[in-house]
Amino acid sequence: MFLAMGRQDLCGLASRFSLFKRTSIILQHLRMSKHTEAAGEVLLERKGCAGVITLNRPKLLNALTQNMIRQIYPQLKKWEQDPDTFLIIIKGAGEKAFCAGGDIKVISEASKAKQRLAQDFFREEYILNNAIGSCQKPYVALIDGITMGGGVGVSVHGQFRVATERTLFAMPETGIGLFPDVGGGYFLPRLQGKLGYFLALTGFRLKGRDVYRAGIATHFVDSGKLHMLEEDLLALNSPSEENIAHVLETYHTESKIDRDKSFILVEHMDKINSCFSANTVEQIIQNLQQDGSPFALEQLKVINKMSPTSLKITLRQLMEGSSKTLQEVLTMEYRLSQACMEGHDFHEGVRAVLIDKDQSPKWKPADLQEVTKEDVNNYFKPLGSNDLEF
Repeated sequence: MFLAMGRQDLCGLASRFSLFKRTSIILQHLRMSKHTEAAGEVLLERKGCAGVITLNRPKLLNALTQNMIRQIYPQLKKWEQDPDTFLIIIKGAGEKAFCAGGDIKVISEASKAKQRLAQDFFREEYILNNAIGSCQKPYVALIDGITMGGGVGVSVHGQFRVATERTLFAMPETGIGLFPDVGGGYFLPRLQGKLGYFLALTGFRLKGRDVYRAGIATHFVDSGKLHMLEEDLLALNSPSEENIAHVLETYHTESKIDRDKSFILVEHMDKINSCFSANTVEQIIQNLQQDGSPFALEQLKVINKMSPTSLKITLRQLMEGSSKTLQEVLTMEYRLSQACMEGHDFHEGVRAVLIDKDQSPKWKPADLQEVTKEDVNNYFKPLGSNDLEF
């Protein structure tokens, strides 16, 4: 009826082009009305030479929802094909977070209720991660504030990642019965030495310039200068990749915050490399015990709180991912995600950390020895026609 009225209104207009344009707008409006609820969760704007994505749920630390993913992906693809769009910028609203992750409470509830969301969310999220990793246009992620889980997925695979002194990076999934997904199996084993294995198993938090020093960010800029940096990027005239890199490099070079401090883990890297180079979680634990230093014992304490199942699948995920392409890793991680939805620990982790907030998850199995090779193998089994394909 709405469409019919629209056509009537247009009868008096002479131009066929106007008719076509108006009908297109109405159809687009009808298509988008499905997402009206979520329309404000992500802002997609053309500004200057760039397409700008703003994750817009500041009160919820810009956590990713399925609706946000469904809006970002097609727009990213359009901008990638658009000759007038020269770069894509992604940022978070507010001052606390770039993106603190996916909306896992909702996913857990949907999974327990046997709803499709748990299947579709991970599938669509990983497809978006791959689109960012293979994007033909320079992709600049301004990772100011908390950047974890899903927030890492929509930033780390892009060409440029700009951290600030407010950036807080972590992949804390082993503490909620999950694993460092969104391509964690690809980028983590490629960090220096065994740093990625350490970050994945312990959920260790990196802050500020250390996110750059670890190789997760490509540049570091003072948070107070981010707006100017964005304006300078938007003002570029038909920029090349080199032009964009030059602007980022200029701001990076000018930044003085923590410039003289050394990487927080620099004195521990030898320990990390030797302890975390083992092929089993049990051996890593033994290595830490034998090392006996305050740092090693602290990591031991942390690891002992994590889901034993998550620890084992995560170590294998990184070992396998170290020689796979991003697409192969995401296919593997999709299998893992679906197995976690069927298991016990993810839902228990969400309960303990996000619902009851007692921080005391009861893992099953509770002991590493009880997680058998067969248990771990089951997480990696192909899903047949449900496998994620690119």
